[in-house]
Amino acid sequence: MTGRTIIIGGGIAGLATAALLAAEGRAVTIVEGRDDLGGRAGSWERDGFRFDTGPSWYLMPEVFDHFFELLGTSSAAELDLAPLDPAYRVFTEGYPVPVDVRSGREEATALFESIEPGAGAQLESYLDSARDAYELAVNRFLYDTYETTAGLRDPEIIKRLPTLAPLLTRPLASHIDRRFSDPRLQRILGYPAVFLGGSPYGVPSLYHLMSHLDLADGVLYPRGGFTEVIAAVERVARAQGVEILTGTPVEQIVTTGGAVSGVRLANGRTLSAELVVSTADLHHTETALLPPQQQTYPERWWDKKTPSPGALLILLGVRGELPELSHHTLLFTADWKTNFEDIFGRETRIPDPASLYVCRPSATDATVAPEGHQNLFVLVPMPADPSLGHGGADRGGDPRIEQAADRVIAQIAEWCDIPDLADRIVVRRTIAPADFESDLHSWRGNSLGLAHTLGQSAVFRPRNVSKKVSGLMYAGGSALPGIGLPMCLISAELVVKRLRGDTTPGPLPVPQRAGV
Repeated sequence: MTGRTIIIGGGIAGLATAALLAAEGRAVTIVEGRDDLGGRAGSWERDGFRFDTGPSWYLMPEVFDHFFELLGTSSAAELDLAPLDPAYRVFTEGYPVPVDVRSGREEATALFESIEPGAGAQLESYLDSARDAYELAVNRFLYDTYETTAGLRDPEIIKRLPTLAPLLTRPLASHIDRRFSDPRLQRILGYPAVFLGGSPYGVPSLYHLMSHLDLADGVLYPRGGFTEVIAAVERVARAQGVEILTGTPVEQIVTTGGAVSGVRLANGRTLSAELVVSTADLHHTETALLPPQQQTYPERWWDKKTPSPGALLILLGVRGELPELSHHTLLFTADWKTNFEDIFGRETRIPDPASLYVCRPSATDATVAPEGHQNLFVLVPMPADPSLGHGGADRGGDPRIEQAADRVIAQIAEWCDIPDLADRIVVRRTIAPADFESDLHSWRGNSLGLAHTLGQSAVFRPRNVSKKVSGLMYAGGSALPGIGLPMCLISAELVVKRLRGDTTPGPLPVPQRAGV
């Protein structure tokens, strides 16, 4: 390959795409607008605390394994992964005793049976179906570029249509509620919809496959935090010869005669390229970096789409111990459906009280907080609406955001029986939808990408090639196959498959190397 390939964005999708394309023999340069790599999987440090500011659940480990194997290494060589036990703890409004969820079919079915007689057997069947759906997704859907519809016309898929049809047309919440009646169990099975950028009332029940990951497969944590995952992907990219430019925002994708010819930087410099892969927010790529006549997904297309929720992130450094909180802790409200209507409905607002998530990585990793202190990352799903305001350090965010954070801290203190929590906070920072919009160019300030509704999943999700500009491709959370770090790694692989003309539905084969 003689011409340069430019990757816009240095998050995990950009780094992974660059590494794989460099391994194909291309000269690759990443241009990242911010000073640090990672994108949504960012990091922030203050007074000896190091906070992840994005993903915090390490799921689908085989996707990470496969990515590293494509580049001649392994997850075991690149990361120090610790299994979590319990996988997570759940506090549900109206129930005084929390529930510890442990991974493994035997443990999970015993837990469900102890809460609701008969639920253990129901969960066995549910997890069988979840495993089958997950394997089908990995082998038939996630790694398909949908350049053709051959994969969808595969006889194996046609044969499964009677099973697949209700899973695609019935909401996840209905699928769960038909099988389990205890609100705690319904929430445990339904909350993974948030990881997909949606609501259990809005995503199709095919996504019950997520329960295979946390209840059967297990939950891991990369020691050092998710910044170590970014560092690992950066290492393999640099090892392949990738050039990385940070603090280098792109102002325009430059074209000549309907084909990409490079990018113009904010400093006025132009970098030439024969291939550009944008892993920036797709809405930003299309509506800000291209003129209207070259936009595959113009503003009117986005007007009909559903973003993932926005998020209020609260980063807290806390003095003393916090045994009440597990590494992962979930707080679920009694008025579950109203919570999601507050986020996705016509009349949106910041939920109060909120169903929320607390990560305490210092429960597992002593490196993320000073001795005698705890590191908390709190995520509150909220409307994707930048007008709700900006966050800030030391209560420096907009008043509405800081007041919401105060309510959340008080809720955690009351529900988890930590009455002095607020008094023990020594570091505090909030991040809100307006920050996602300004810092990450995130459409409507959403936190994850396009929600995984039926109309925005698989073949209905934006493809990874521009229809208007030859040589322009996409990867990341708004394109195929979807949201989350594993999906971003797969999206990088889909770029390679598309360039190779590989229309098979499965992962790329791992190359054989000398001595293997």
